Amino acid sequence: MKACVLHAPKDLRFEEIPDEVLGPGQVRIDVAAGGICGSDMHYYFHGGFGTVRVKQPMILGHEVSGTIAALGSGVSGIEVGQLVAIEPGIACGTCRYCAEGLQNQCLDMRFFGSAMRFPHVQGAFRQSITVDASQAHKVAPTVSAARAAFAEPLAVALHGMTRAGALLGKKVLVTGAGPIGALTVAAARMCGAAEIVAVDVAKAPLAAAAKMGADHAIDASADPDWASRYEASKGTFDVAFEASGNERALRSAIAAVRARGTIVVLGMGGDMTLPMGMVVPKEIELRGSFRFFEEFAWAVDCISSGRIDVLPILTDSIAANDADRAFALASDRSKAMKVHLTF
Repeated sequence: MKACVLHAPKDLRFEEIPDEVLGPGQVRIDVAAGGICGSDMHYYFHGGFGTVRVKQPMILGHEVSGTIAALGSGVSGIEVGQLVAIEPGIACGTCRYCAEGLQNQCLDMRFFGSAMRFPHVQGAFRQSITVDASQAHKVAPTVSAARAAFAEPLAVALHGMTRAGALLGKKVLVTGAGPIGALTVAAARMCGAAEIVAVDVAKAPLAAAAKMGADHAIDASADPDWASRYEASKGTFDVAFEASGNERALRSAIAAVRARGTIVVLGMGGDMTLPMGMVVPKEIELRGSFRFFEEFAWAVDCISSGRIDVLPILTDSIAANDADRAFALASDRSKAMKVHLTF
């Protein structure tokens, strides 16, 4: 079979790799669609991010769906030909965090397409992949492979909802309207937010956020002082989701959130200097949000039931043997939100 293997920055080859052996409790899946994530782009363009570097050829990709091709011994409850969304991480199940039900904090997590450990964990941008049966989540018969491939990024947004708590009737701010930000808008709307304001520095993501349910979309590049309009009486928003990883965006959220408001940080930025003179007296709760666990099944259910329509943010689907063009498009925020590879 063939896979998208990264050998060096901008050296992505659609090349032959060995077939995997199907073991007990496993399923083989013919991959149908896979979304290009921000981490995939960091690997593709820069060879990694921070101190994480690709040190050996690595298959990219972790946002994937496909059809069951074969079942290992002992597998039940799923059939050959069934379309599934593939959960990309598998926790060790034995560390202190797994024992506490915090599998997203697992000390020995194996996550598709990650160079955080060596040997690297190979990714899912390939024609076929063999995984533990627990990683294959059935989707409704009416769901397309493209929709199913959104389960992973939607799960990230839904974990943000879990971290935020109840949103019913709340005023919500989302800074950063890329794929995760736009899905966060949709998730917040589903969870009962009364008003949602999305902020970004580019028009295309803001248009997508509006399609996903934002009541107002603010272009911060044209309106850099937007947060000042929400600062009166110690702030306006009950909850803010910061999805850009940008320090200025987080500082603006701190200014715009009301006293005792909550800020959930989804974006992975670097070290930041924050206005603690505002965080402390306003008693703002600043919460991190990392990946997901039980929210993956929730995401599959939201997509299967139609409660969240993910397709408005799908820009294009491009054959895997033309992956360089797909990555070039995915990196252009003026044109693209989410780009899928097809297999």
